[in-house]
Amino acid sequence: MAKLAITNTIRIQRFHHNEMTQQQLADRVGVTRQTIAAIESARYSPSLEVAFKIAAVFEQPLENIFQFTP
Repeated sequence: MAKLAITNTIRIQRFHHNEMTQQQLADRVGVTRQTIAAIESARYSPSLEVAFKIAAVFEQPLENIFQFTP
């Protein structure tokens, strides 16, 4: 079975939001910095709740942050 690929633009979004650190994003979302690092590097897929919280921090639609490639 092929692995599903969910990519994201979190690193770019952080850069465009005053070079926000992973820790600052983690604090605003309510997760650990390690969780943000794992999501950002596509090693971990966030829960729907966390994905929506990340999108809300950046004031972007979910699909601008996360992309699904079958």
